[in-house]
Amino acid sequence: THYTVICLLLSYDVSEYNGGFIFRYLHNVARLAHVAAEAELKVPFADQLPSRQAQLATLKNTEEFDVLIVGGGATGAGCALDAVTRNLKTALVERNDFSSGTSSRSTKLIHGGVRYLQKAIMQLDYEQYMMVKEALHERANLLEIAPHLSAPLPIMLPVYKWWQLPYYWAGIKMYDLVAGIQCLKSSYVLSKTKALELFPMLKKDKLVGAIVYYDGQHNDARMNLAIALTAARYGAAVANYTEVVHLLKNNDPETGKQKVCGARCRDVLTGQEFDIKAKCVINATGPFTDSLRKMDNQETQNICQPSAGVHIVIPGYYSPDNMGLLDPATSDGRVIFFLPWENMTIAGTTDTPTKVTAHPMPGEDDINFILTEVRNYLSPDVEVRRGDVLAAWSGIRPLVTDPDSKDTQSICRNHIVSISVSGLVTIAGGKWTTYRSMAEETLDAAIKAHNLSAEPCKTVGLMLEGAKSWTPTLYIRLVQDYGLEKEVAQHLASTYGSKAFDVAKMAQVTGQRWPIVGKRLVSEFPYIESEVSYAVKEYACTAIDVIARRTRLGFLNVQAADEALPRIVQIMGKELNWSPDRQTAELEAAKKFLYHEMGYRSRSEQLTKTSEINLDYQEKRFHKFDKESKGFITTVDVQRVLESINVHIDENALHEILNEVDLNKNGQVEIDEFLQLMSAVKKGQVSDSRLAILLKTAEETLDMRGPVTVDRSGGGV
Repeated sequence: THYTVICLLLSYDVSEYNGGFIFRYLHNVARLAHVAAEAELKVPFADQLPSRQAQLATLKNTEEFDVLIVGGGATGAGCALDAVTRNLKTALVERNDFSSGTSSRSTKLIHGGVRYLQKAIMQLDYEQYMMVKEALHERANLLEIAPHLSAPLPIMLPVYKWWQLPYYWAGIKMYDLVAGIQCLKSSYVLSKTKALELFPMLKKDKLVGAIVYYDGQHNDARMNLAIALTAARYGAAVANYTEVVHLLKNNDPETGKQKVCGARCRDVLTGQEFDIKAKCVINATGPFTDSLRKMDNQETQNICQPSAGVHIVIPGYYSPDNMGLLDPATSDGRVIFFLPWENMTIAGTTDTPTKVTAHPMPGEDDINFILTEVRNYLSPDVEVRRGDVLAAWSGIRPLVTDPDSKDTQSICRNHIVSISVSGLVTIAGGKWTTYRSMAEETLDAAIKAHNLSAEPCKTVGLMLEGAKSWTPTLYIRLVQDYGLEKEVAQHLASTYGSKAFDVAKMAQVTGQRWPIVGKRLVSEFPYIESEVSYAVKEYACTAIDVIARRTRLGFLNVQAADEALPRIVQIMGKELNWSPDRQTAELEAAKKFLYHEMGYRSRSEQLTKTSEINLDYQEKRFHKFDKESKGFITTVDVQRVLESINVHIDENALHEILNEVDLNKNGQVEIDEFLQLMSAVKKGQVSDSRLAILLKTAEETLDMRGPVTVDRSGGGV
């Protein structure tokens, strides 16, 4: 009986709601992804993208667009690409940056949803099954249209009870079966020995074996940007930092009712306001769905139930290079992923109700919950330290709920397309993987509701920005043709695809024997300075755009991002003619972003936590550097000790090292700040503290020397 639902075909289910209609997507998804687009399309801006100023001019001067899309996340950008390739005159506005919200804060997976399939089978839930079926089709398509930004990833499901092995195996095999010929690679069972060989840091006790299945992984913010840039290439007028102030309406001559006919917009960077006229306005604002719907009708009921998901980033050595981990049953029933990404490890996510905010912050409770679950699955030999959290972020999922339901059981991860009485089209809910099919359904509904003249959808198999002519060996040409480091070349190829050559051409000569070009922003990451200049061509307007979305430095290591900020601001300032005051403001705004939204606050707060330590011993350590018993250490004190052991560090670098621990920012490290640092290091709340490691190295070197004997000094002569 459980499998009877699998044989059914789907169609649209239309129901009336609040005077309008809701189209629930029950679409036949039997089509296969293919590399060639369904028809040849003209690319007006194949050689060079129009600047943001040119895009704004188009928005202001066009008499009327066919479609105006509000929201520059994955769904909004997908709608823009779908619309423009159907030959519709298309506009897209985003009040912040493309992918600045939920779309850049995902688990980085392109997946069908193993747990949704389990619900579909156990609860005979046909909608859940079709959601999985649709997502697996979209997974295959996305891996093909952006191969530089995405790749299959094996994910291990460790098994600690014998009875679970056949149970999980059957479920995973059903996942393969539903994918059909779009299955990335067949799942398989591992013995305990083989599982530990592939994932050596896994907990060994009571381990029975493991099951490995395949899903996709991508660079979510860059993928979102690639969709938006592709839409711009095909002629869509897209502009970030363009906010909708209110919706424009006029009277329909046939019905006499008011209809939405565009929006009053404001350039966030200049404050200038202007009108954009459009036959159809699409609301694709994610968690802010209801805000725009209330601009249309204050009386409308909410359909979005926001949920916060927190992720943390820990060092890459916590996971194998190419193997993820799924914990299907955490201590409170939530699912936790443990995945390699950009040479680091992502762990998450949580799932808690939240209020909608443009600046969600990761909470300490959520960070510690994830760390606890990670500890439960890793060997006791691996010490999981709070201080190893290099970055943390919270994303708001725009879950859809039925406004007429009195409980929360109607919440699901599927999506709805609704059309209000005044004609506002809203796409709400869904997930990253299905952005394209959501956009297709939205445009189908919009075209029908507004009688737009358009061609069929052409986005299946339509290659995204940088995908055309990309190959897995493209990075070799970058090394050979430009003299880039191998790691940098691989990064550029996997981030920009065939556009990597444009970034390489802009790279400055290093003046070294090797690499010939490509100066890094920070030593441990492959991001180079020319990427900042290129980011401006990709519509980056602020330093935050660069550290969070054009590069992913802020998501990978907040301290490294903080260190790179002055140079990033300097380069952007030159490209965009920023005044000194603007550069200062950009620097402060980016630091605030790292502090509040990327977990820097949580990281720095670990220094202020107290714990029992050997105060006498630690005070003696402190006074080895505070020779004059001032009660504080300055850069001069540390420099003096380092020079005595023949270690030389640039004064500016040393100042930055002390600044990490200088809680009151008075240019010196007091004894209480020193003791708090050592306490936090001992408890594992802080790791990779440059000052702690520096002082420890200097102390050990001094202790090894010991006092010089009289004999050795020539008997005092």
